[in-house]
Amino acid sequence: MAALIKRRQVIIMVFALIFAGGTGYGFGAGLKPKQFLELYGKPIIIYTLEHFENHKNVDEIVVVCLESHINELKRLIERHGITKVSMIVPGGKTGHDSIFNGLIAMKDKAQDNDIVLIHDGVRPLITEKLITDNIEAVKQHGAAITVEPARESVVQSYDQVKINDVPIRSQMYIAKAPQSFYFKLIYEAYKRANKDHRKTIDPAHLCSLFDIPMFMVTSSKNNIKISVPEDYYMFRALYEAIENQQIFGI
Repeated sequence: MAALIKRRQVIIMVFALIFAGGTGYGFGAGLKPKQFLELYGKPIIIYTLEHFENHKNVDEIVVVCLESHINELKRLIERHGITKVSMIVPGGKTGHDSIFNGLIAMKDKAQDNDIVLIHDGVRPLITEKLITDNIEAVKQHGAAITVEPARESVVQSYDQVKINDVPIRSQMYIAKAPQSFYFKLIYEAYKRANKDHRKTIDPAHLCSLFDIPMFMVTSSKNNIKISVPEDYYMFRALYEAIENQQIFGI
């Protein structure tokens, strides 16, 4: 494949693991899952996949999807000309389970030193540069977490009533995605977590539990996650602004 990377004479492949197993929490009961909501006739998940499809260093894409929507996703992938998706894997009960399902499915084809970028299917405004920065950070450090500096003060509360701490804002960052690793490192971490019956919010949380060193990659602007209806309207506004900038140079 054209996107193979050489490191110490070892051929390294780059995988994107996209988890799109959410059921639409925050959008109301009975509505279409948020990753399948459309903007200008194209679902959010396709906008996301296109960034990895078009990146020259990404070799394969594995998608973790709601089992009830796998056939719909297959049709969408074919309709929109996405060619790098090699597997679609049923999601689990939680985001933790969904990511682990994807890693298990990759076990037979991913080598220990292959790189995997774990990304939300509902973060459709990722950029080529951010994907590149994550790949390079993994090659340098082994584990890379996309972050954004906190723009407001962060408070900590143990009981959701009393504020226990207000950390120094300049030291606070928001973990975003992609979160990227050598395959063996993150697969073994998830396997250990499952053996210990520990469920985590995301790979960064998992690594923190096991004291795995992580290194920061600065997020691109507008790398929002679409979780509630307000996020969808923000995505639409940002997408239109980006398109207008390309067309009119504003």
